[in-house]
Amino acid sequence: MRYRSTRRADDPGQARFCDILLEGLAPDGGLYWPVSWPRLDRSDLAELRRVLAQRGYAGLAQRVLGLFCDDIPAADLERICQRAYTTEKFGGPDIVPVSALDGQLRLAHLSNGPTAAFKDLAMQLLAELFEYELTRRDRRLTILGATSGDTGSAAEQAMLGQSRVKVFMLSPQGRMTAFQRGQMYGLDDPGIVNLTVPGSFDDCQDLVKAVNADAELKADLDIGAVNSINWARLAAQVVYYVACWLKVSRSDDQPVSLAVPTGNFGNIVSGHIARRLGVPIDRLVLATNENDVLAEFFDSGVYRVRSSAQTVATSSPSMDISKASNFERFVFDLLDGDAQEVARLFGQVLPTSGQIDLSGRGAVARSRDDFGFWASRSTHADRLAAIAATWRDCGRLIDPHTADGVTAGRRLVGPEPMVCLETALPIKFADTMVEAVGFPAPVPDRFANVLTAPSHAIELTGGLDQLKCVLRRLAV
Repeated sequence: MRYRSTRRADDPGQARFCDILLEGLAPDGGLYWPVSWPRLDRSDLAELRRVLAQRGYAGLAQRVLGLFCDDIPAADLERICQRAYTTEKFGGPDIVPVSALDGQLRLAHLSNGPTAAFKDLAMQLLAELFEYELTRRDRRLTILGATSGDTGSAAEQAMLGQSRVKVFMLSPQGRMTAFQRGQMYGLDDPGIVNLTVPGSFDDCQDLVKAVNADAELKADLDIGAVNSINWARLAAQVVYYVACWLKVSRSDDQPVSLAVPTGNFGNIVSGHIARRLGVPIDRLVLATNENDVLAEFFDSGVYRVRSSAQTVATSSPSMDISKASNFERFVFDLLDGDAQEVARLFGQVLPTSGQIDLSGRGAVARSRDDFGFWASRSTHADRLAAIAATWRDCGRLIDPHTADGVTAGRRLVGPEPMVCLETALPIKFADTMVEAVGFPAPVPDRFANVLTAPSHAIELTGGLDQLKCVLRRLAV
């Protein structure tokens, strides 16, 4: 299995999984994408059904990841997956249970991991992959990431105590809930450095990309990524799309649709990957909040980014994003792998004009007809209504991001089952839960001290120059 950059037309596509695992962004600023795609036929899908039934989620993960990774021996990869997906970490053997809501709607419970967010499903695996490969190469890694709420805590918890990794995580000041801040800033460990940034998640993400563009610094400090710019994280997320389809479908060719709350396009692009593999996914319903850059594209064919000031702070804060990093990967597919054009659009047109217009290239129709993408927006009122209705009618509490997905799923459900992907547990969003149902979600004992732990974070007011100084001073 080989990978190429989305921006380099002459890329021979020689990079392997473990190379890009440690690299993150490609040297030219592009994102890694498979040179060719493995395809699953009905017999392959039937075999995956048997694997899930007999060997559980970890066995399924080994089989799916094996499609993308041929430079880790199968026995080693199986042990990695077994360590990542345990009953102790995820509260039960199912790892990703699926339950009924109403009508054709189902809810995939992706947030039973250590930090109560779907990001745990990828981060626990990523930590094991890092440990394995860094030991094999006798290297260390400086992880630089950005979070809008949940990636940071999931990454930090997964990497905690790893001797070969040090994590630097940027987060937007005042844009996360108290619980999310407590999960991150409450960690007092020399391997974890939290940095707060004035502005939005996009400002954090821009700083991460700027550091990655400094080839000398990146090489000196061995800088890698845990955000969804890292291909391995997307590959890990593909597993739960396959698991959801297997648990909901009743035959090896039954289509299933999925409603996915997304801001950075990292979650739903993994569904796109699963669909490209041949998993019978009908619709991929993209749910946004009021920051609707992605919904606007799938309605109009125009991708128009917003500034930090134009990015609204909402009650689903992890989706308060107006520059979706992984969208470039989808455009690469939409343009049939034209890396030269992708480089022009994302390297020149977007930075100067603030938008990419693909409306004249049939982007809307092709996104739906060829790739199954539909989109829907959700507002604060919609979120409150979805949370209240799901509690009243189904006896389930859902968080506001999941509520965005449920809202979109209800609007666009068809004859086939619609699986709404949970993104976090409602314990993280007490104020919104009180507003919606009159009480906060009960907090499990393991999170009892999150809001009272002393805070440890560096305020990053000096932009890129200060960030580089901090990295040089504190990196491994």
